[in-house]
Amino acid sequence: METYWKDYTGDDESFWEHEFGKHGTCMSTLEPTCYDNYQPTQEATDYFKRTVSVFKTLPSYKWLAEAGIVPSTTTTYTLAAIQAALKANFGHNVVIDCNSKHELNELWYHFNVRGSIQTGEFVPVEPVGSGSTCPSTGIKYLPKYQTASSSTVAPTSTGTATTTGVGATSSTSASPVALSGKGIFNVVSPDVPPSQTGGFLISGGTWYRNGGTPATYTATPNADGLTFTLNTSKGKCTILDDASISCAASVTDASSFGYDGTYLTYDGSSTFYAAAVPTGTPQVTVYTTPMAVSLQATWVAK
Repeated sequence: METYWKDYTGDDESFWEHEFGKHGTCMSTLEPTCYDNYQPTQEATDYFKRTVSVFKTLPSYKWLAEAGIVPSTTTTYTLAAIQAALKANFGHNVVIDCNSKHELNELWYHFNVRGSIQTGEFVPVEPVGSGSTCPSTGIKYLPKYQTASSSTVAPTSTGTATTTGVGATSSTSASPVALSGKGIFNVVSPDVPPSQTGGFLISGGTWYRNGGTPATYTATPNADGLTFTLNTSKGKCTILDDASISCAASVTDASSFGYDGTYLTYDGSSTFYAAAVPTGTPQVTVYTTPMAVSLQATWVAK
């Protein structure tokens, strides 16, 4: 709760009290009379425990990222693409809400509960009531910069940030951080229609879009705490003399990369390039110097 269920004004406790007062008090099985040996405030504890446990089964950010839908200040998405990504994992449609600026703001998952809130089974169902408020096209999914746990990024000495889930609101500042541990890189590109997947980086450091599984990258922080090296099953990753990314057993000196809180960076830039958008089975080489197609790579920790 202290990581993901945050109050945008910084008063978490008051926010949690409000949430229980608005939602928890409406649940009949949390009534004190439903407990055999009721202890004061026991119902509040049960409410928060179950809320957190259900939240952990709904990794919305991960589901969207796996479909190439990642936070961006430039790319917009369609309602159909977001819905398809969520429904593929949840099994039912989700209510997708935007604010007046067409910015993704909330996701509503609907369940039937078999049994009590405390121990019952949450069964996913189709939404009831009001539908999604996002437009069919032009949906903005804006970055909310974060410093994650030590398994995702190494701590930095400057900057503050708050990790939030979709639908939460926070005021944050960000500084570069060094990735650490295992993850994948999904690709976003303004040259790929929002309705299509952006693909991902595979083990050789190239860009691929024809299904399959993204390669696992291992990030190892450098001593400066801001940059890191990458390697895959192919070997260490480096920037070759022609400015292309290559991960191979022949690489002896790995290049140093950065992470701006959303995207992979090299030499301070989060924009990479390719000669063309990959289609079908061919993979495309990724470069750090300008070419016909621009792209960015977002990290999803494993």
